[in-house]
Amino acid sequence: MADVKTAAPKPANQGNRAGKPKNANNFMTNLLVVVACIVAGYVIWKFVLGSPSNFSDGETREKAKSVLGTMYQGGFVVPVLLATLLTLISFVIERALTIVKAKGKIDGGEFVRKVQYHLANKNLQAAIAECDKQAGSVGNVMRAGLVKYEEMVHTTDLDTDQKLAGISKEIEEATALELPMLEKNLVFLSTISSCATLLGLFGTVLGMIRSFQAMGQAGAPDAGALANGISEALINTALGISTSFIAIIAYNFFTTLIDGITYSIDESGFTLTQSFASNYK
Repeated sequence: MADVKTAAPKPANQGNRAGKPKNANNFMTNLLVVVACIVAGYVIWKFVLGSPSNFSDGETREKAKSVLGTMYQGGFVVPVLLATLLTLISFVIERALTIVKAKGKIDGGEFVRKVQYHLANKNLQAAIAECDKQAGSVGNVMRAGLVKYEEMVHTTDLDTDQKLAGISKEIEEATALELPMLEKNLVFLSTISSCATLLGLFGTVLGMIRSFQAMGQAGAPDAGALANGISEALINTALGISTSFIAIIAYNFFTTLIDGITYSIDESGFTLTQSFASNYK
């Protein structure tokens, strides 16, 4: 029996080898999403915002008659900000789908209580079945711990402390696999929350430069150029601030959900070790 149990690390090594191409695929997928958003941002700016129907002078595009035309006049920073906003929306949707799935089908607190009940009755198979029903990160970690739990129940060559250490180690390893999946791509949200404001400020500075250039011309200031410069400044400011606002809200919302899942995972690990310590001294 001992020889059979020591073969367990082999699949883990295979999983590590398989993880490398998976990480490469994640990087390529993220890169493709960003590139697609950049292209989409430029297309929207050039052909939607820059449509002749949004300007009273048609193809000249100097006299906007709608908000879309005014946004087009915000300058080349506008498509960059649009690409940033589209990237933000893409990763918000991706994180929402991933974290909702990770939460599972059963609330973490209710799930842990059900497992505690089955463990108190020493019904390990029913507890494992609850993990399959939960189908989330907490269930995955708890299931890994329960499998080790069951193995330790039938192991006779280790004392209780060694068995508890084995269960704790299994839970830690399962948790280490789940948490990166939950936190993946949050860096995009945190980066956008800072960079969007700076991009908007950059566009604002460019717009104000154009405005002061119009005011500094000899003779009467060019009212049209002055208005365009101010519009460019305000449009970029509005886009940058709104994008940053959405990114900050999304980041804090997702980190709060992840903290809740992490707490449930910690609670499940504590439940397993305490149950084993009390039932199999």
